[in-house]
Amino acid sequence: MIVLAAHGTRDPHGARVVEELAELVRAETPVPVRVAYADVRQPDVTTVLDSVRGHQAVVVPAFLAAGYHVRTDIPAQMAASKHRDALLADPFGPAPELVGVMRDRLARAGYREGDAVVLAAAGSSDPRALAEVRCAAGQLADLLGTPVRAGYVATARPTIAEAVAQARGRRVAVASWLLAPGLFQRKVLQAGADVVADPLGVHPDVAGLVLARYRRARREPAVAA
Repeated sequence: MIVLAAHGTRDPHGARVVEELAELVRAETPVPVRVAYADVRQPDVTTVLDSVRGHQAVVVPAFLAAGYHVRTDIPAQMAASKHRDALLADPFGPAPELVGVMRDRLARAGYREGDAVVLAAAGSSDPRALAEVRCAAGQLADLLGTPVRAGYVATARPTIAEAVAQARGRRVAVASWLLAPGLFQRKVLQAGADVVADPLGVHPDVAGLVLARYRRARREPAVAA
């Protein structure tokens, strides 16, 4: 079984995107897929794992950087469950497939060659997570052939608004390094950019990455929680 563990949001549209992503994964595999949330929404990872019977469960963190929820919260929720043989897969991180989706979303939003580009990320107090965001920004810069600066919705600096202001002097386009709509995407929309891309959302490449993380975890049982 795949347990797709997302952050959680009070925005029903954001929750719907996570459910639609899970449905897209189901269409590609006979493996059962359940959704769990690390925070804000229910069911949490513990609850979903406790409901699993007759399947080995692999928890796939749908997180673009490995901060607190990935390194601490989700493993703790797994440890609190009765499902002792569950495996923890790698998070999404700055996977090239997702950077490609981000580039496509940006182009669809109206990005033009010559625009200044800001990558909008959630932010974290974990320097390792921020390094992963910078990695994603570097990959996007390579795809676009132009520098990309990172800005953060919370916790880290510069903020999205600061990064947009620093890029002024030409049109500014923001690439959303977020998985689903919610409070963070609304803050990105308020940062004053000329172009703002949608979050990664439901996309075949995102679903494919879920399956790739699941299969890798099954081959590497050393990552068991």
